[in-house]
Amino acid sequence: MATVSHSSTAQPACSESAPRPQRLARLHWSLIAEPTDPVAQLARAVLGPEVALDLAQDGSARDLLEHLGERLPAEPSDPSGEQPMDRAQRALERWRRRLESLHIGTVLSQLEEHRIRVIVPADPDWPGTLHDLGPGTPPCLYLRGGHADDLRSLLQRPALAVVGSRASTTAGEDIAASLSAGVAARGHAVISGGAYGIDSAAHRGALANGQGRTAAVLACGLDRLYPTGNARLLERLTQESVVISESPPGTAPTRWRFLARNRLIAALAGAAVVVEAAHRSGALSTARWADDLSRPVGAVPGPVTSAASAGCHRLIRERGAVLITDADQALELLPGGTPVADGKVQDELDLLEPADRRVLDAVPPRSRRSIDELALDIGASAADVQSALGRLHLLGMVEVSQGRARRTR
Repeated sequence: MATVSHSSTAQPACSESAPRPQRLARLHWSLIAEPTDPVAQLARAVLGPEVALDLAQDGSARDLLEHLGERLPAEPSDPSGEQPMDRAQRALERWRRRLESLHIGTVLSQLEEHRIRVIVPADPDWPGTLHDLGPGTPPCLYLRGGHADDLRSLLQRPALAVVGSRASTTAGEDIAASLSAGVAARGHAVISGGAYGIDSAAHRGALANGQGRTAAVLACGLDRLYPTGNARLLERLTQESVVISESPPGTAPTRWRFLARNRLIAALAGAAVVVEAAHRSGALSTARWADDLSRPVGAVPGPVTSAASAGCHRLIRERGAVLITDADQALELLPGGTPVADGKVQDELDLLEPADRRVLDAVPPRSRRSIDELALDIGASAADVQSALGRLHLLGMVEVSQGRARRTR
């Protein structure tokens, strides 16, 4: 077996808060074990990444059992009744297969070529909310983009996860975009998965305010931006914001990596909102992770006949998700969020005096009408109409130019 040295002089592009051997050991673990490998998670948690890597390279299954105990966690794919010794041996075999083919110098070159930064838990800009994952905390994160050097600033205020179906409707995409734009405009980042449909709409909405307050968590290496049909959007994210992955360069997207990725979206955010999801949508796994991590979960309702919203209705009915219709309600879910005052969510039209409401109803949305025309239409004096238009103008509801009025755009 080819032994991988810990003393390589080449280092991934990152800060130096963590000792170099530990940093390099964490990088190795991201290369040799899948994110949800339960034995790898336990080994790193109990032994630390360096000692665990030494054991992965040179230890025996019995050594692994002595350190971790007889009750090794089972994997979903484990045969029924498999013994701890068999689990330990299988874990070592799968790690060593990757170690034997691993060329760390090539990986470090790829990081430099694609300007991918690596951070580990000891770094100051490591998102502290990831520690809520316990042993499932990734050994390191890969970052690419304009905010890669300042992830802590992006996540300084609690972020909102906005997720949903790839096969979304136009209405769902509009809601995701407007909701995300409102959240970003109030200084909170929007976390999503960079996929088609609702994810894309959420990223675009958050980018609309020009501050890049969004991050995409991908299920593949950042040397390739997947899905390829979203390449333009993802490239924009690398310019104006950041893309994140726990997978090293060269990692292909697979179903189980998408499901593993969803736990990061949930952990990075302070709350999650599912905008549109079918009955068995993958977005529901993000909601489940959020729930397991004690993050509030919201869901946007849709038509009761829409299969695209069946998963959202299921979350509301079966799991107690909060019904969400706009950015203000979504922000209430975040830590420190407070319910919006009744007056703020109340329809502004309900605050108008009856006379002002009658004048507003007579003002056309596209064309303009004169004060005399409005007065004749509603049976009021020109002076009363002019006074009402002045009050409506102050509220931002009408525009008045050269004695003619129209609704604001």
